[in-house]
Amino acid sequence: MALFKARRNRGTRNGHDVHPVDEVLPPGRMAAYGVQHVAAMYAGVVAPPLIVGEAIGLSPLDLTLLIGASLFTAGLATILQAVGVWKIGARLPFVNGVTFGSVAPILAIVGQQAEGTNPLSVIYGSVLIAGVLAFFVAPYFSKMVRFFPPVVNGTVITLIGLSLMPVGIGWIAGDDSSAPDYASPAKIALGAMTFVLVLLFNRFLTGFWNRIALLIGLLVGTLVAWPAGLVDTSTFSQAPVFDLPLPFELGTPTFSITATLSICIVMLVAMMESTADMIALGEIVDRPADQRTIAAGLRADGAGSAISAVFGGFTCSAFAQNIGLVALTRVKSRYVVATGGVVLVLLGLFPMVGAVVSLVPQPVLGGAALVLFGSVAVSGIRTLGKADLGDPRTTLIVAGALGVGLIPVVAPEFYEHFPAALRTVLDSGISTGCIAALLLNLLFGSTRKPVPEHAPAAPATD
Repeated sequence: MALFKARRNRGTRNGHDVHPVDEVLPPGRMAAYGVQHVAAMYAGVVAPPLIVGEAIGLSPLDLTLLIGASLFTAGLATILQAVGVWKIGARLPFVNGVTFGSVAPILAIVGQQAEGTNPLSVIYGSVLIAGVLAFFVAPYFSKMVRFFPPVVNGTVITLIGLSLMPVGIGWIAGDDSSAPDYASPAKIALGAMTFVLVLLFNRFLTGFWNRIALLIGLLVGTLVAWPAGLVDTSTFSQAPVFDLPLPFELGTPTFSITATLSICIVMLVAMMESTADMIALGEIVDRPADQRTIAAGLRADGAGSAISAVFGGFTCSAFAQNIGLVALTRVKSRYVVATGGVVLVLLGLFPMVGAVVSLVPQPVLGGAALVLFGSVAVSGIRTLGKADLGDPRTTLIVAGALGVGLIPVVAPEFYEHFPAALRTVLDSGISTGCIAALLLNLLFGSTRKPVPEHAPAAPATD
């Protein structure tokens, strides 16, 4: 089936062979693929500012500005990752945006502020410092790549896909379990229909249409949902036509030691997840993420977060669902993702345009997400195939890491009585599973030669 075939070919540029990651596609296709990446991540980008803005009690106008700033800065961070400047940017089809892992600590910071103060000022000061810290520790953090043999890589990549599944299911059922329409038959039917459509489009469409199968599925699902009253158009009444995010428009940074430590922990967790995501993406696009690539990618995470604090966003990190989109569509060009970054910048500048993207109902997005997240898990299973699963020690590494990593996935409140600082790590199945895989791999004596600083790219095959 087209969905599960892996095609490894090289593009051409000026008559010379180039790796598919560096291929520049025709403008029309580049735009369509870029919009598809934005559609896959849009809900994840706007959810954190929505939650934080409502917790603070922002006015509708300020909430719109906060969402616009998150879109704008996510676009800048994505362009920085994909295109790269100097030693900044992984130069892979790597999408960046506001990490949801920062929401809980930010809400805690909001609750600690005295009445009459602007919590956003403290948040932006903390994010600014955390971003700068991440930028400078990136070369040292990247040395961890030598501890990621296939058994660890495959386990972590599989966990990324499995950990995202509840997100897609939550989009279908709804966020509020007490709501009358939570998990209603209409929502489930809409999600199931989109799920089936994305699979069928991937199976039967060919060429360009196959590559945008997810986008077509989202469009058809939205059109079906519209007459059923499941499309929310209220955003149009609040969104201005144009808004240019200005430095520190929503709050001038102030600094708190406890708040800064909390966000720094979030940033370190995000760096760990980004490292795993870069390794996963390198496997998918046949360009292994070596130590230099990971360091450059982590620098972009730090720089993106610092820039985000200046323009009104939060900590930036990788979006794993877009890795699933790369695996699903097999469109490996980093310039496609850079185009998606440009689209995000435009959405931030023109909130009215961003309102169009927000028309996609969450059940429709959830149905498509199940295919995306499943594709990530399949990539992890494929990587595990390179490990010797017949060795009982290897089996124990995978079993133990999956068991630990799935705890916060199947029981989100499992660690609720632990200190907040620890929960920043423990509540992330990707982080706990990654740590468990690394420790178990060391414990059971699996060895691997250190990864060279400049690992050669995997050769292309016809």
